[in-house]
Amino acid sequence: MEKQHVQLKEVRDLANRFTPQEIDTCITQQLQEGINECKMGLTTDHVINELSKAEFVRKRMEEGVTLTDAMRELAKKIRNVQHAFSD
Repeated sequence: MEKQHVQLKEVRDLANRFTPQEIDTCITQQLQEGINECKMGLTTDHVINELSKAEFVRKRMEEGVTLTDAMRELAKKIRNVQHAFSD
């Protein structure tokens, strides 16, 4: 449970610091070069995962949704996907 909390903290931080366009650029950099300007370290899979979540949250924030509500929406989407795979 603690690990998930840390990952969500990273997502919130990235969503607050970067625009969706900047996050998209970082995703492209990570895929093409193995490094990016937004989030360093760890495996490419982990970085892409966290950046993708942050991009979703930031886009929702720019649409007027609060950070808290955007994070809740993200969590709900993740649960729905996990549930679909567990059936």
